[in-house]
Amino acid sequence: MASFNAVLARNTDKAPSGMGLYSQTTAFSHYNNLSAQLPLDPITGQLVDGGIKAQAEQCFKNLQAIVESIGHVMDDVVRITIFLQDMADGDVVLAVYSRFFPAYVPALTTMAVAALPMGAQVQVEALISNGEGTIPNAPQAGDLVKMARDTNRAPTSMLSTQSVAFSHYNNLSAQLPIDPQSGKLVAGGVKEQAAQCLINIKSILESIDVPFDDIVKVNVFLKNLSDLEAVNEVYRTFFPDSAIARAVAYLPARTVVEVAALPMDALVQMEAVVSHGDGTPPQAVEDRHGIVIKANHTDRAPRCALSTQTVAFSHYNHLSAQLPLHPETLEVVAGGVKEQAGQCLRNIQAIVESIGHALEDVVKVNLFIKNIEDIGAVDEVYAQFFPAGLPARRTVGVGALPHGALIQIDAVVANAEGTPPTAC
Repeated sequence: MASFNAVLARNTDKAPSGMGLYSQTTAFSHYNNLSAQLPLDPITGQLVDGGIKAQAEQCFKNLQAIVESIGHVMDDVVRITIFLQDMADGDVVLAVYSRFFPAYVPALTTMAVAALPMGAQVQVEALISNGEGTIPNAPQAGDLVKMARDTNRAPTSMLSTQSVAFSHYNNLSAQLPIDPQSGKLVAGGVKEQAAQCLINIKSILESIDVPFDDIVKVNVFLKNLSDLEAVNEVYRTFFPDSAIARAVAYLPARTVVEVAALPMDALVQMEAVVSHGDGTPPQAVEDRHGIVIKANHTDRAPRCALSTQTVAFSHYNHLSAQLPLHPETLEVVAGGVKEQAGQCLRNIQAIVESIGHALEDVVKVNLFIKNIEDIGAVDEVYAQFFPAGLPARRTVGVGALPHGALIQIDAVVANAEGTPPTAC
């Protein structure tokens, strides 16, 4: 009997097909990573008629079909991400979302993007807990408990939970620059808003006794990419947070994306994935303490002063988004979107191989494309790196990317060996 977790990709004909390019859900250890769902009829493969409400309903029906096909229920959802074509449709989509989560609500991120595949008005993505684990023929702690927690020291919402922990990760709802007392955006510009986002994240973590430096991945969503340097000035004052982290210059992995709009017309929103060394009950004490964060860099991929290329904790590696930069010159490679997609994926491959893994260990890929019409060209390149179509996938169109790039790609990678002191 195998003693290590295995990547487990699954599909059902009750939801739209990934056409061989990606799997509907890819599980590893205690999480199922689902591909973002478009409002497609699973039989025809076409967008459903009926406007934004009908499209939102189809997205959630597709998610539910996938979740149920692997023996789970919607209450096993840990995090939902909603991508809108028009922020004005948010209330309609969230009303549909509420019907699928009438009691428990997961962590939630909502934004409008420049474009979605097939001209869809909405796309919805989910991360699912996986209590049975993925060691073949050996269920792992199938009675793990999901822990959903809120604090009044950060903004609260009836539509989301601030932090949802399962096994060795906390997944936080994206934080807007909202003052938790007034419920309104803080005064000032993007610097003040960026600081408030990070203050809210820190308050949530302090409320569950988790250090700020336990963050393994940060996603920064900006209304205007030109604000990035101002946001970075603030970011540097929060990371590294502790003396230990400063001593080793630890920074989380990071992805930065320009979006079309954010809730409440905010200028910035930040999302965090956080390590959870204590685990969730009923894990035995000896299995719950002492797991370490492992941050890694390689010269074979571009380095950034504000992020770590890959941060491992327990059974996952979280990669920083990779731009089409040559690792030596740090310049965007020559050519069009095909050449740029190839360089992004080569950078990911270099990082993955530098930590003793292979592309077959990738469980989720996120594509951010400047022109959504380029998706066909990108897929030609993508299929060369992932010929089996195993990872789950998300694709969105964005207004702008750092360095004027046409594409940016990030990934989540399985980590079968775990991080010390775990052995499997």
